[in-house]
Amino acid sequence: MAIKKSKKDKAAESSTIGENAIANRETEGLSQGQIIRKRFFQHKPAVFSLFFLLALTLFVYSASGIHLGTEHNPINYPGWWHYSILDLPDTTLCGDTVGCPTADHPFGQDGIGRDFFALVTRGSEISLMVMVIIGFLGGFIGTVIGAIAGFFGGWVDAVLMRFTDFIITIPTILIGAVIGFRVGNLGVFVLALLLGVFAWTGLARLVRGEFLTLREREFVDAARVAGASNLRIIFKHILPNAIGVIIVSVTLALSGAILLETALSYIGLGVQAPDVSLGLIINQYQDSFTYSPWLFWWPGAFIIAIALSVNFIGDGLRDAFDPRQRRRIKRKDFVLVAAKTRPGK
Repeated sequence: MAIKKSKKDKAAESSTIGENAIANRETEGLSQGQIIRKRFFQHKPAVFSLFFLLALTLFVYSASGIHLGTEHNPINYPGWWHYSILDLPDTTLCGDTVGCPTADHPFGQDGIGRDFFALVTRGSEISLMVMVIIGFLGGFIGTVIGAIAGFFGGWVDAVLMRFTDFIITIPTILIGAVIGFRVGNLGVFVLALLLGVFAWTGLARLVRGEFLTLREREFVDAARVAGASNLRIIFKHILPNAIGVIIVSVTLALSGAILLETALSYIGLGVQAPDVSLGLIINQYQDSFTYSPWLFWWPGAFIIAIALSVNFIGDGLRDAFDPRQRRRIKRKDFVLVAAKTRPGK
């Protein structure tokens, strides 16, 4: 016996048909990469954050220059800003205020006369470098471990996941504090590498879950029947289907990386003087908040701006890679398509 649909059910069905028709029309004739790119650029906060982060990175690196190596073996390429973090120009006075912002020192000066613009741009350079190294090294290790565990399963999966669980039980800040205490004076590059070695656990579990699901799909069985090796199945068939989860997770992990570096430097266990980072700057000038608040505002503003930008980019990538996300549809387009696809028309 046929079940008669109510007007409400018909309206809901018509709405669904209309939305699907619009979605299909928007992606018709586009490759998967073009669809992802189009969806990402429809996310206006993510696009703005991407360009803002690129502009900020170019700005701080061009202003401060590139500084690598250690205190005894430095590698320096100066930037366009005329002060460095070691220069001690005359301190400016604005009434009773020492080191207030001026045209020559737009971010002010600290108590001994150092230009604060040079300190903040150099600190931003170091923090961005640490963020990228931790994020991508952790992403690589997490992808490899998660892929191996999820694809092979059995005792391989059990051993790798128990090791992952052990690392997860250790607080991240504790691991970072030990690493920072031992190698913080060896340079920012070494510190970032060792922190990245322990920043993979969350991604490994996500990748493992994706591989456990994808390895049972028909296209994987077809590849096995065709004689493909395990490495080819992993890199040519499964990994491309899991790349969305990996990219989104790595992007969101970048903001956590810069906050980890900030926290370690703030407690004195991250980047060590004479080098600087945003967290170290806040630590050094936190007592100046009452009489020279700009010494606290500028590094804090840069940290917030970088972390928010990375989070917005991650949100945009998540929406772009997830086909289940419902994009906003213009009402006039929806009404037009819904009217054409209404049952009985």
